[in-house]
Amino acid sequence: MGSHAAVAAELLEDRGIVDLVLEDHLSPEVPEDWRALFTLVMKVNGAAAKVSEADIDAARSAGWNEEAIYDAITTCALFNFFNAWVDGAGVPGLTAEAYRESARRMAWGSYA
Repeated sequence: MGSHAAVAAELLEDRGIVDLVLEDHLSPEVPEDWRALFTLVMKVNGAAAKVSEADIDAARSAGWNEEAIYDAITTCALFNFFNAWVDGAGVPGLTAEAYRESARRMAWGSYA
């Protein structure tokens, strides 16, 4: 999570909003459309088999189109895979500064 949160902060140029979402994605300070998408992603992350059409409809109703919903679900699934691999392989975490430096590189290289 550290590296992806750091990349999001780098791309958004706002670590505060990233930390806020990580602490409480339902906070009123998080825009409503994003709260709906994060709620869907949280369900995909914790109980993917229980995602229903109603969950997808809630994201649609908040303004997200099919492509955005598909991308969010796919990204969540891929990160779950990557995180399981990193944890299972015993890859050590980085320092906060190393995450920031890695984020700069990923944000404007790999992610862009």
